[in-house]
Amino acid sequence: MLIADLYQIYLQFPSIQTDTRKVKKDDLFFALKGPNFNGNQFAHEALAKGAAYVIVDEPVENTDSRIISVADVLKTLQGLALYHRSLFLFSTSGKEVPFIAVTGSNGKTTSKELMHAVLSSTYKTYTTEGNLNNHIGIPLTILKVKQDAEIAIIEMGANHQKEIEAYCTYTMPTHGVITNCGKAHLEGFGGEDGVRKGKGELYDYLRQNKGAAFVMWDYDYLRKMSEGISIRFTYGTRDADITGIVTSSSGLLEVSITRGADIGLIKTNLVGEYNLPNILLAVAIGKYFKVPDEKIKTALEHYMPSNSRSQLIEKDGAKIILDAYNANPSSMKAAIENFAKMEGENKILILGGMMELGPESLQEHQNLINLVNKYKWEVVVLVGGDFNKVNHSFTFFENSSQAKEWYKNQIFEHSSILIKGSRSTAMEKVLE
Repeated sequence: MLIADLYQIYLQFPSIQTDTRKVKKDDLFFALKGPNFNGNQFAHEALAKGAAYVIVDEPVENTDSRIISVADVLKTLQGLALYHRSLFLFSTSGKEVPFIAVTGSNGKTTSKELMHAVLSSTYKTYTTEGNLNNHIGIPLTILKVKQDAEIAIIEMGANHQKEIEAYCTYTMPTHGVITNCGKAHLEGFGGEDGVRKGKGELYDYLRQNKGAAFVMWDYDYLRKMSEGISIRFTYGTRDADITGIVTSSSGLLEVSITRGADIGLIKTNLVGEYNLPNILLAVAIGKYFKVPDEKIKTALEHYMPSNSRSQLIEKDGAKIILDAYNANPSSMKAAIENFAKMEGENKILILGGMMELGPESLQEHQNLINLVNKYKWEVVVLVGGDFNKVNHSFTFFENSSQAKEWYKNQIFEHSSILIKGSRSTAMEKVLE
């Protein structure tokens, strides 16, 4: 079946599922395959649950007119997303709908949420839900963008080279952001230089297609990487279109905008000085797209973090920073150093292991231990990963469930606690 014909079916049944457990009446079910699953085997189950059509790429017993056979289900899903995306090259007003791509080693999801908060104050804005930022999630996100869209924000995660390049072929971003290039997914990218090359594929696309980039001007490497892009709108602490500084980080982060917007002080609900670039980016995006200053300020002050990202929680008399959505050497270092500088007594570190670091994993975990040892802590607890293979004298648990049982038996009144770790360690379970 041609993509154009499948698109007509999609217009009638625009809700797409890739998991039969979530299928409901009139969904389109795409039977994706992976190392541990094969959606083709669940084609009839999806129909029984009410799916309007099922798209498969393997022979299915008991043919049904509602089963559509294609050469490759994943490529078909991505092709459908490209077809849909191409319709937004011109809106009903005759102007192209901006598609803003966001990638980076750290902060991309928080940045995406802050950008959405600012832009949605003025425009009909669609954005990536949760962390649907991979080869499946991105086409699903694009297909959720409706015809009333005025702006779309697409988050792009990546753990190897050529991945961002592939995403750009069907996202067709008009604007883009690389939040930073740090020590994340070193195994897949092949080291820090590989990270910059991989993330830089977004800049390559913008450069080739006369797009615009929002560039953190404090980072010399992003200045260099973004050279040659038609439009660069900059943000940072100095010499940029939008500048700002941290005025307080002892509790919730407060940022003062010093150039480019008449906003003044922004009192956020985020913790950590490392969120300054994310705030400045959101201001820059707002100014670029002509969101009124007062709306930018209000949106940023009303934004509440969720999903274990830079959350400040008060529980059982303790103040807890829960930043357990993800972790890599760069974000861990920033979080620990920020926590060390914050006001508070009886400081406790509960850190989960870092993943996807390849042969550098042991050294990076040891580097983190060395950093922890530079400061005075009441208690340090390490969980999972390669923490059990490096030199330290701290309490160690194999997983977050064991750490949870330990935590339940502690009394941490009048304490400050930082909980951080990679997604796979599920450090949020410690508080359950």
